[in-house]
Amino acid sequence: MSTETEAPKIEFPHPNYPIQVIGDNQADFKGMVIEIVQVHAPDLDIEQIVVQESGKGRYSSVRLKITATSEQQLVELHQDLKATGRVKMVL
Repeated sequence: MSTETEAPKIEFPHPNYPIQVIGDNQADFKGMVIEIVQVHAPDLDIEQIVVQESGKGRYSSVRLKITATSEQQLVELHQDLKATGRVKMVL
């Protein structure tokens, strides 16, 4: 009997998969995130994107939902966002 708990598996396609991207608060941060996400999820609904600044205004959080089609898609999206050097965290 295993005592380890496995993380729940995501079933694909997974509509409305939530993603939060956090980075330095700069004027074009949202646009940069949208450009990268659209490469991996062309059906991104821009109207559903929520942007929020941190309390002191240093960071910006971009929350969006995509249709996740595979684990590979999510891995590549995360890699491309982090490769910009402007993204601190992808949740």
